[in-house]
Amino acid sequence: MVFENIKKRLGLVAKDLDLSDKELNLLLNHKRVSSAELDVNGKKYSAWRIVHNNSLGPGKGGIRYHPNVSEEEVKALSFWMSLKNSLAGLPYGGGKGGIKVNPKELDEKEIETLSRAYVKAFSDVLGQDIDIPAPDVYTNPQIMAFMLDEFEKIKGKHEPGMITGKPIELQGIKLREDATSAGGFIVLKELLKTIGKSNVTVAVQGFGNAGMFVAKMLFAEGNKVVAVSDSKGGIFDNKGLNVDEVVKVKKEKRTVVEHVSEKISNEQLLELDVDVLVLAALENQITEKNADNIKAKYVLELANGPVTFEADQILHKKDIVVIPDILANSGGVTASYFEWCQNRTGNILDENYLKEKLEFMMKSAFNKVYDLFNKSDFDMRQAAYIIAIKRILNAEKLRGNLN
Repeated sequence: MVFENIKKRLGLVAKDLDLSDKELNLLLNHKRVSSAELDVNGKKYSAWRIVHNNSLGPGKGGIRYHPNVSEEEVKALSFWMSLKNSLAGLPYGGGKGGIKVNPKELDEKEIETLSRAYVKAFSDVLGQDIDIPAPDVYTNPQIMAFMLDEFEKIKGKHEPGMITGKPIELQGIKLREDATSAGGFIVLKELLKTIGKSNVTVAVQGFGNAGMFVAKMLFAEGNKVVAVSDSKGGIFDNKGLNVDEVVKVKKEKRTVVEHVSEKISNEQLLELDVDVLVLAALENQITEKNADNIKAKYVLELANGPVTFEADQILHKKDIVVIPDILANSGGVTASYFEWCQNRTGNILDENYLKEKLEFMMKSAFNKVYDLFNKSDFDMRQAAYIIAIKRILNAEKLRGNLN
């Protein structure tokens, strides 16, 4: 279903850009699909590492551990990474990886063994000039550290640039921790400034790292966060939640539903009458079934693919502005680029400089998308896709691959 959404969207882009069959086929086909079956204590786990396009540079994208991971999902995610990296102006193609596993069922040692097994399986298609992983759903800096260590043992040399989102001690950068949220926060603020709006009401679906950090940022600036949720359910307070208290409960109890506020479902949260709905969970949260019930005026996609193609059409007709994932959550990969550059050059970059650089790059990408959106009758996602796809196809033409 996820890749079907992409095909439908590409159909619209093909009309707007008058793409040839060759150009469309190039966008629909992946450059490299690698799969493996990993063995941890006799249990088998399906795993993938996929590169969609590498015309702009090496593959770049995270690795997720989730029971619903599939080849189709990883293909879709790598496609989005191609567009995200292109739109952000980065020298990367799109890559993605995943293991079909519920990491909550594994202990620490099993997680380490699984992570090392992943690198053993895909070491030939990874590297700072080939394909560069990073954290994603249910993966973290410690897992990146295991993967780096295993890769360097296999290759017999240090190569910190082969993976990003690492601990600082292993040449990671502090900015990477909340960069996805910071990037989303920057583009949301830019949108609100453009339309002359401030002090908004917000609901956040998905209170993992990205959702938690963006909620804290919005709360700190005086916005009213009225609802948040995680996989176990949500909480609501019309007067506004104290996000710092919710974060404390989440860390201590591992869920927001232990907070004293009114309990709501994830489905109810999506349909709240708020200014901004932040989607920071998984794919396909707003579909044609519930899109008519969405009351938020602006939707920020911190997750990948949370709104389906059909839902996009409905929301656009309702004049609901969706800041698309390939723009909204590109802060993470932009910070990963900074980390990769530091690893490649050995030049330690100043954190304040990097924060300013991240803000500049996010605003620049937003303004390109918003300007095209403002001049047209299509939605922001279509504008973002057009800009990103043009850059990829230009690179392919310059390489002589579309002659």
